[in-house]
Amino acid sequence: MLPTVMNPTWLEQWIHAPVVRLSSGPLTIASVLTGLAVVVVAIVAALVASRMMRTLLVARGVSPGVAFSASKVTRYLVVLVGTFVAVESLGFDLTAILTASTALLLGIGLGLQDIARNVLAGVVLLVERPVRKGDFVKVGDTYGIIDDIGLRATTVITRDEVVMIVPNHDLTSSCVINYSVPTTNVRIAVNVGVAYGSDTALVRRTLQSVAKSNESVLPAPAPDVRLDGFGDSSLDFALLVWIANPRDDRRVASDLRFAIDEAFRAAKIEIPFPQRVMHVVGAGPAPAELTSRPS
Repeated sequence: MLPTVMNPTWLEQWIHAPVVRLSSGPLTIASVLTGLAVVVVAIVAALVASRMMRTLLVARGVSPGVAFSASKVTRYLVVLVGTFVAVESLGFDLTAILTASTALLLGIGLGLQDIARNVLAGVVLLVERPVRKGDFVKVGDTYGIIDDIGLRATTVITRDEVVMIVPNHDLTSSCVINYSVPTTNVRIAVNVGVAYGSDTALVRRTLQSVAKSNESVLPAPAPDVRLDGFGDSSLDFALLVWIANPRDDRRVASDLRFAIDEAFRAAKIEIPFPQRVMHVVGAGPAPAELTSRPS
């Protein structure tokens, strides 16, 4: 009985036997297996093609951001082509599917508006590249590094090493600050107040000396000291410096504040605390029970 079951002719007839009859033809086990094989091959080919594309572009001196975007687009295209080939191998008529694409897009627009909008935004991010992998950005009130740009959402690693998933539509429709374009150089401001009557020329020299002594501060553009205003209790100065890495802004600002406090103490420059002077008009003499002392 076993040889009869394992007969190649019987196996071939079983594989090609119709399982479901469609308008375009019968759907067989062989066509299903062929479609699955095409999908698997397309996925593997997409991974290999994307890696080859990135390696080739990096070897030719292309920036990592451009290589990343090109590899992503290559992967999506290969998978898309493989999907079409798999659909054809199943016996479906692609012409009929493309003819019905209007109804399909309408269904996507009505039922999957957010997903469709984020997918389209992902394509825009990969093509126009307003933000790239590795860029330091500000999204809302959060600072972080772009780790991956997917077709639906973008992954951002914050300063606290927390992964934040940002829908692609938010990156294309809202205000996003990219500190890595056109250069990574960024200017930071450190504000400090000094007491009225202080030697402003000495304050300027001291702040400039503090900036020049910090290794993270770029020599060009040169540090600048500005008198921003006359506050209620102080003369308000701002020390403006340039740094090479925007991710170091908080650390450099903190180091400068420590150095300013030490330098002001050495130069006898006073950093005042808020003060209020009250003038009482027409109050008259104080009551006797407040001024008399017990015997």
